[in-house]
Amino acid sequence: MPDQHNFNEQQQAWFKKACASINKDRLRELNRSLVDIHSPTGAEREASEYMASYMRNTGLQARYQPVNESSGNAIGELRGDGTGGTLLLYAPIDTHLEGSDADLPMVGDRLRDDMKPHSIDRDDLVIGLGASNPKSMVASLTEAVNAVVDAGVQLKGNLVLAFAGGGMPLYVPERNNFGMSSGVSYMLTHGVTADYGIIMKPWYDIYHEHPGMCWFKVKVKGSLGYAGIPRGTPGFRSSIVPASVVIQEIEQWLSEFPEKHKTEQIAPEGWIAAVRSGWPERPAFPAATTEIYLDVRTNPYQTMGEVRFEFDSMMRELLAKHPDIEADWEMYGSCPGSYTPKDHWIVQSARSAWEAQEGKPYPGAAMLSGQTDAAIINKLGIPLVRVGFPWIGDTSVPDEFSDGLGGMGVSKIDDLIKPIENIIYSIIDCCTRTREETGL
Repeated sequence: MPDQHNFNEQQQAWFKKACASINKDRLRELNRSLVDIHSPTGAEREASEYMASYMRNTGLQARYQPVNESSGNAIGELRGDGTGGTLLLYAPIDTHLEGSDADLPMVGDRLRDDMKPHSIDRDDLVIGLGASNPKSMVASLTEAVNAVVDAGVQLKGNLVLAFAGGGMPLYVPERNNFGMSSGVSYMLTHGVTADYGIIMKPWYDIYHEHPGMCWFKVKVKGSLGYAGIPRGTPGFRSSIVPASVVIQEIEQWLSEFPEKHKTEQIAPEGWIAAVRSGWPERPAFPAATTEIYLDVRTNPYQTMGEVRFEFDSMMRELLAKHPDIEADWEMYGSCPGSYTPKDHWIVQSARSAWEAQEGKPYPGAAMLSGQTDAAIINKLGIPLVRVGFPWIGDTSVPDEFSDGLGGMGVSKIDDLIKPIENIIYSIIDCCTRTREETGL
């Protein structure tokens, strides 16, 4: 462990007392309460208002920050004596599903309990839409602050606890096109800032590299047809059949993309996520256009222009290889990746917390490409480290919820305790020292 992150006797006593102040029942109850407050992307107002009130009751100076009528952010601050740096603790608060029949059949043939915005207790589990991601993250960061307050830790720096809407990598046209880090972007351009920060997400690892993403739409062209027209008739070209060729070519390109662009912590994946063509209610008339939608993740050092150029080049080569196919394409969404130098104070603080917890050197993080609000927070000037909890899918998720991503809705309370202790460690490490001690 680096010497500068060692604790003195007082800091060690605070850490021990704060860890002993973690209340599993309080943690579970907040996790459950948040699941029961439905907060799909773009409709997070009630959940954020609840958290603002909760933080005020904890003793923080807290407020609800409206972004529009249906969405807003919760921001709380615990102030130190003014001699230390400001630490941001952050998690999104929105869920990726609507939690209703509107999700069918895209999530499967039924809504499972982990896809519904109603909490269920089962042994050590909290089950319900977003119970793990993001609701347990919000609850865990809050419990870490609760424990620090209960332990009477005397802060030099300020502690900002913040939760934003619009954090999921999607957008909702009917709700102000919210999503793709819109809530935290608003937050950080409307008065909230910090010297360094921690974002909590799944996986018990430490990430200083944060992936970005690009969304592309490919339009394969044909002509409006009629089911009674014989194949080969002049003037009729299917858009759907050639689209299947384009899909296979893009899939091959995507399969080679991660190895080509991997970095120390990021192997940027990509998937074709949607195909749209024609009218289900008019199957007699094959459509003139078939649209293919895909998400391409990026490493922190790629610009969006570079990724666009690479995709353009691939598509031109594809069309040269298949001259009978006509297609056009565009990038319709993007969020650049970012990184914090791995020797930065906040990254080393998270690493020291992990090593103190586990009693061994940190072995390094598994490669990922999960895009989060970390990318934009870091891009907007706050050095940030990502920490997290063991993904329940790797351990003891019940079989009925093990298929696919589901509603990210199974939270294991016991698995949150060590990560909370690690966050407490970084709070003490960052906020009980002077600015000079933390390199500011």
